[in-house]
Amino acid sequence: MCRSDDTMIRFSGLKPGRYNYRFTLDDTFFNRYENDELCGGNVEIAATMERLEHMLMFSFELKGELTTWCDRCLGELRIPVDGEEKLCVRFSDTEMSDDEDVTVLPENAYEIDLAQWLYEYAAVRLPMQHIHPDGGCDPDMLNRIVSEEQIEQQRTSSPDPRWDALRELKDDK
Repeated sequence: MCRSDDTMIRFSGLKPGRYNYRFTLDDTFFNRYENDELCGGNVEIAATMERLEHMLMFSFELKGELTTWCDRCLGELRIPVDGEEKLCVRFSDTEMSDDEDVTVLPENAYEIDLAQWLYEYAAVRLPMQHIHPDGGCDPDMLNRIVSEEQIEQQRTSSPDPRWDALRELKDDK
């Protein structure tokens, strides 16, 4: 992932305290990532960073909508999203963290790019199924799906003559 100046926070030289930031994740932002499910969106993120001596504590509030494809009709679908996330950034040259809410930066780091975390915080808010509300799907596509289902039902409802021969063998016993 390349560097993203619009999600970069330079914390070097900041005194301990709270700092507020705002980010807008739009279609341009989401197009930087390869994800077939998530094709765009408009998500506003209010971030609060608490600068401590050897740590940064981030709180994020997300609100907006993501654009994906409907699983039923394959049409574009906008899904509202909102929520809160937290991220802890510690400074250490030797320590690593297995916790997904904690990341470790080298002691000499002076900035952090939040793009990957912001993307993931938005992306995990997509539901497992992406379906338009009743009546929202493309009627032409639904007609095509129904036609294919009817053809399949007709094909499976007519008995296969090979089974008739087997039934006759069973009846003879």
